[in-house]
Amino acid sequence: MTNVTPTILSTVSSQFVDDWLAALRALCPEAQMASLLSRSGLNADTRSPNGRVTLDQIVCLYQLAAVETGDEMMGLWSRPVRPRALQHLLTTVREATSLASALYRFSTFWNLLLDDYQFDLEDAEGALALILKPQGDAQVQRFGHMLILKLAHGLLSWLAGHEVPVRGVDFAFDRPDFDQDYAIIFPAPLRFGQPATAIAFDPNALGPVQTRSTADLDRFLQNAPRDWIFTSSREHTQSLRVRTYLGQTGWDAATLTQTASAMHMTPRTLIRRLQSDGTSFQAIKDALRRDIAIRDLQAGRKSVEAIAHDVGFSSAANFHRAFQRWTGSTPSAYRKSHT
Repeated sequence: MTNVTPTILSTVSSQFVDDWLAALRALCPEAQMASLLSRSGLNADTRSPNGRVTLDQIVCLYQLAAVETGDEMMGLWSRPVRPRALQHLLTTVREATSLASALYRFSTFWNLLLDDYQFDLEDAEGALALILKPQGDAQVQRFGHMLILKLAHGLLSWLAGHEVPVRGVDFAFDRPDFDQDYAIIFPAPLRFGQPATAIAFDPNALGPVQTRSTADLDRFLQNAPRDWIFTSSREHTQSLRVRTYLGQTGWDAATLTQTASAMHMTPRTLIRRLQSDGTSFQAIKDALRRDIAIRDLQAGRKSVEAIAHDVGFSSAANFHRAFQRWTGSTPSAYRKSHT
């Protein structure tokens, strides 16, 4: 197997972006919405119940929609976030003398813009927590809550020069069926159904800030959200550690026994730890195979037979059946609709 970067290669379920697409539909005429989806590669197959959405598709839609709707948060909040707001946010936080100060600047900036929510920054129980508190009977927008917390984490990491560790993330909405997608976004334990949406950091882990130039700022904006929406950490859950191992070994060694041995534990212990993450060894292995196959089918350079071999299938027929089970589409149909 060719080594891959398992987290960046990850895909999320179509349900993960449903709230976002619903917010966009409220902003856009039908023809504009169809154009945004088409140019982002989000066709009907991608949006089916078993469909998968790639990082490239998320980035493309974000960059198109933020400009063309005139709302840099794309309808995710009750008040539009006008063009250049995020540029002003970066200009504000890069003047901070510490990461804690940057978090405070982040909170006060958004408190000027948001009507339905306000941020509080609380230092309690050995954690510095950025808490999103509703003002009245505010609607909980799952994608919006995720995105604004991830923006805070992304900005801190940009200022620090590395991905800042996260102590924990809370969401004010119930655990969704696609909860595993959030582990790709946040390098931390996750809790759902909490009183408020929040992200917490260990103050002792918040090191100094790096000087950031105007050119650095421009690159952050130009690449957004590619550089920060998917976590690069593979250490915060056992499931991502397993995915990393499988992405760096051959499929002949991709067995439960050999993976457990590589992680210095028994197979039974590994099974138990994966169950605590809400997953299984086979589910992680299949998800990695699926995401490698999606990448290669979209690239269009390999035959279906070669892809089947690359992801560890003994025959193209077995791969066809598995891919259709994973995505609701055959490999050939998927390639045709995405290239």
